[in-house]
Amino acid sequence: MLTVALPKGRIAKETLEIFETIFGDSFKFDDRKLILDTPNFRFLLVRNQDVATYVYHQAADIGVVGLDTLEEQGLDVMRLLDLKRGICKVSIGMRNGEKLDLNKPDLKVASKMVNITKRYFEERAVSVDIIKLYGSIELAPIIGLADMIVDVVETGATMKQNGLEVVQDIMTSSTYLIANKNSYIAKKDEVLDIYEKINKIIKAEQNS
Repeated sequence: MLTVALPKGRIAKETLEIFETIFGDSFKFDDRKLILDTPNFRFLLVRNQDVATYVYHQAADIGVVGLDTLEEQGLDVMRLLDLKRGICKVSIGMRNGEKLDLNKPDLKVASKMVNITKRYFEERAVSVDIIKLYGSIELAPIIGLADMIVDVVETGATMKQNGLEVVQDIMTSSTYLIANKNSYIAKKDEVLDIYEKINKIIKAEQNS
């Protein structure tokens, strides 16, 4: 049996739909339940930020999580397959009309993605003060807490509604199938079987 960690919300629903397509069966969590047991799988419903942690510590054999989360956390897990879902960008946002000036002194950047932000500016030899926030990040430039934000952007609507605009994209993210390294060795046939079946669906979607 494979244990699969899924993030709550849309990604879990989309992933279970893939499993339904593969196995011709229904995979649905009962109301408020966090574990779904089937003959071949145990699905765990966890926070998006915790998926890679469950997989890294082998509480789950495989999982589905966004590339941005993987890059931010830096946990040593196997990235098996890009599922081509949940596509978004990690971008820099500033107040409307403002330009990104990396030569400006004492730059302040608000983000919940501290490591991605730090790497981006370090690679450009730019010193910034990173302010970690857990939500309502768009407020930071508006009230003067920071010069800019680094955040996940899907449509850009939230930024626009708060008087901000994207001035630079840092990376593109999508959901990935990941695996624990020890699980991959111990349950290689099962993991590869799921990998191949999901990959077949992804390719068929791309060719349709």
